[in-house]
Amino acid sequence: MGVGRHRPRTRTPSPGGQGARGRRDGRGTGTGTGIGIGIGTGRSMGGWRDMPAEALEEQYSPSRWSPRLGRDTIIQAHLEATAAGTQRARAGAQTSLHVPYGDGEGEKLDIYFPTDPSGTFPVLVYIHGGYWQCLRGIYLCGHSAGAHLAAMVLSTDWTEYGVVPDIKGAVLVSGVYDLEPILHTYVNDALNMSREVAQRNSPMLCISPAAPAAATCEVLVAVAQHDSPEFRRQSQEYGQALRAAGWSVSLLDLAGVDHFDIIEKLAEDSYVLTQVILNMISRA
Repeated sequence: MGVGRHRPRTRTPSPGGQGARGRRDGRGTGTGTGIGIGIGTGRSMGGWRDMPAEALEEQYSPSRWSPRLGRDTIIQAHLEATAAGTQRARAGAQTSLHVPYGDGEGEKLDIYFPTDPSGTFPVLVYIHGGYWQCLRGIYLCGHSAGAHLAAMVLSTDWTEYGVVPDIKGAVLVSGVYDLEPILHTYVNDALNMSREVAQRNSPMLCISPAAPAAATCEVLVAVAQHDSPEFRRQSQEYGQALRAAGWSVSLLDLAGVDHFDIIEKLAEDSYVLTQVILNMISRA
């Protein structure tokens, strides 16, 4: 997320916006899985309803929360970093690019094969973010809006479609799992979601008890230290709700990263999240 446009307006400091920044404390070390996420916002589920409009927009504008770069440069830097990573990946792997999966111009995917594509191997499906404007042994990984889509895959009753995908694991990174707050932000200017649509497509409201087929599916909910308090709240509450429904869930709070480099660093072998994903796949 965070590549959406900002509504042009004169913005003035508000108690809600400033208070949100001041509450970013009490976080974990981000050195492993299974840890809690100490958000420290003092808000319960639904607390966003009490926020002034500009404070709520601040919460769902990830570019405003990075300590590395300003909001006008962080998105461009993120696009450049991911584009460079894509070029490195393409240079070191066999690929099948721009494979259509639908009729739309943007409905294409890139497939990266291992060096030796013979035999069987696990598949990791990565779904990028961008506020949605942009089957055996499968692992899902989604970032931001992509994490929402991956979560919706977990929420789908696939028997209605006559299939039971063998999803071994899901990595949900800095996602949004309750869409209703977004109705009240600039993001919905482009999406035009109704409340009914937002509720129907909110993973938080679609959690069902883990079916037997999900018993072997590991779910990792990861969030950045420098995500906004609302993003952090949603990650914690969604992970806890999945766990209460019987899913195998770990929570990972990654220190020292923001909404963008939490995923950019996946190109680094020593990065905690990279290692967690590889370990998840190797255990299957």
